[in-house]
Amino acid sequence: MKLLIVSTAPFVYRDNHPYAYSPYVNELIILEKFVDEIIFCCPVWEKDNGLLITKIPFSVSLHFKLKDFNVKSFFNLFKSFFYCFYNIYVLFKAMKAADHIHLRCPGNIGLLGCLVQIVFPNKAKTAKYAGNWDPDANQPLSYRMQKWILNNTFLTRNMQVLVYGNWENSTKNIKAFFTATYSDNEKLTLNLLNLKQKIHFVFVGTLTAGKNPLYAIRLIEGLIKKGYDVKLDLYGEGIERDNLENYILEKKLSDCVFLNGNQSKEVIKNAYQKSHFVILPSKSEGWPKVIAEGMFWGSIPIATKVSCVPFMLDFGKRGILLEMNLDRDLAQIHEIIKDENIFNTKRELAYEWSQQYTTEVFEAEIKKLLLK
Repeated sequence: MKLLIVSTAPFVYRDNHPYAYSPYVNELIILEKFVDEIIFCCPVWEKDNGLLITKIPFSVSLHFKLKDFNVKSFFNLFKSFFYCFYNIYVLFKAMKAADHIHLRCPGNIGLLGCLVQIVFPNKAKTAKYAGNWDPDANQPLSYRMQKWILNNTFLTRNMQVLVYGNWENSTKNIKAFFTATYSDNEKLTLNLLNLKQKIHFVFVGTLTAGKNPLYAIRLIEGLIKKGYDVKLDLYGEGIERDNLENYILEKKLSDCVFLNGNQSKEVIKNAYQKSHFVILPSKSEGWPKVIAEGMFWGSIPIATKVSCVPFMLDFGKRGILLEMNLDRDLAQIHEIIKDENIFNTKRELAYEWSQQYTTEVFEAEIKKLLLK
């Protein structure tokens, strides 16, 4: 089978070898196991532009190169008009050459891919919608268009669309899916954590306004004011780092809030294993991998009610759904910390749920999709 992957994710060539975003490459390695050949339709960047990239470890025989574009200025809007027609032509050629079409959405390329796939109703197709599938979410028009086309069984045929969460009014095209980080052989017995000693919180993600790390710090600040012995470790980098450092200094939180920067997978895993809670006060998510990873090691999730988070937390039974009101959210955390039975129950439920989603299960589900 010749699998075509249509994606906004760019290739960066070094010595004629393609490199791509590291987590994306990890998924490609899994897909490559179950097909004869993978061909690509995606843009090319001359530089990595700060993207964490990895060499694609298998041969790429065919790459249909797209023009990358955005509409952040009038000039770019003018260019994008012509680039769209060029990209549609390239997408048509690429899809014609494939046995199975796999779209990566949402994004500008994803939208064009959704349109072009309509003229190939008989080809096997899958799409991974990595954003928020919630039909009530406030999203750009292009995102809403992609969701509408993919959900429409007249326009989009022979397609399985992988989305995060179970949503009402979904058609037969839509399949609830997940992402996995850890394997079966990494599983450990749930360790004991003591609430009588220092209580550990962890935040993992980019230090940007969208991920809202400041709110995580303010929660810790509020708990300290209430007399709790707590610690917050933040892992990640981003444009908000200077603001966070200034806030930590201003509020005299240097002894309990730590900005650790980007760290390896093993360091992050060790942090999850020691933490009582994992915090993600994000404004938007697809599959919040950080929450699933923390839960895998028994860290109770504290997260906003976005995307599939309410399903993951079983609407609060497996964690805390943030109201984004400091007093109310501190009260929720207080209710768990003061009662060890509640803490252990939520922790066990979180751990048991996440342990279902291993890389082995993920691979088995991907194989079913491709060979169906």
